[in-house]
Amino acid sequence: MAVPSSSPSPADAGEDAALPAPPPDDDRPAWPLWIAPAGLVLGFVLATFGTIVVDAIAHARGASLSSPGPAANIISDIVFDLCFVAAALWLTRWQGRVRAADFGYRRIRWVTGIVAVVLGAIGYYGVTAIYAALIKTNQTDKLPSDLGVTHSTAALIAASVFVCAIAPMAEEFFFRGFLFGTLRNIPLRIGSVDLGPWVAAVLVALLFGLAHLGSAPAVYLIPLAFLGFVLCLIRWRTRSLYPCMALHSANNALALGVNQLSWSVLAIGGLMVASWLVIAVVTGPLSAQRSRAA
Repeated sequence: MAVPSSSPSPADAGEDAALPAPPPDDDRPAWPLWIAPAGLVLGFVLATFGTIVVDAIAHARGASLSSPGPAANIISDIVFDLCFVAAALWLTRWQGRVRAADFGYRRIRWVTGIVAVVLGAIGYYGVTAIYAALIKTNQTDKLPSDLGVTHSTAALIAASVFVCAIAPMAEEFFFRGFLFGTLRNIPLRIGSVDLGPWVAAVLVALLFGLAHLGSAPAVYLIPLAFLGFVLCLIRWRTRSLYPCMALHSANNALALGVNQLSWSVLAIGGLMVASWLVIAVVTGPLSAQRSRAA
């Protein structure tokens, strides 16, 4: 999750001063607004092509096109998410030097990250509880079953890694790191109030909800959109992607453990901690790039 705070060194400050960067008390990357819709389109094209290739390979190995099996579904979902990551990286790299900090890989204090996650969880689950009381449904997320979580131990492990670690890392990078980071620059003000981040949070939240249209029932898209909004606020206020990944991962672990597997509290807690460790190992070094560069 989040790691100890760090401040820019003189070397970093001199390096950043040469860039067309926003004010020093802000963390907005200097990307043009058009790069956000371009990233969506390019990511969707790449993801569609990538999943077609995966399905074709699975079919060539004897799988059905309508039901390729858990292994093919897991690989296809990973490829789908990584294609959006690749699109965002290519477009931002095309604009110039890419820094991990521009996407939100910033170290913050543990207490800041924990408070952000707790407050975000309270807000999200509070609104979700009210929504669930008003909209009663017996529908469940079909993604875990498509990934074969009840078919074998290997499928369960692979699906858990994807749902609780890979998906939160990839989706937070694209939605909160890339899209929100770009759309925050929308020039909309009322007096001295900058409405850009609020408009960006709403737009990204809607896109985040729609992104789950194929895997979650339509009735769940509103809570998912609200989760996307909460995660944008966390990214904005903490200037870091780590609390976002932590809350996203915890939510997925809860959904998987409670709704699909009926696990105990201890087992779900273990899944959360294991997922956070995977996320920390994979993305933690990115937040140290500035220190090494100094």
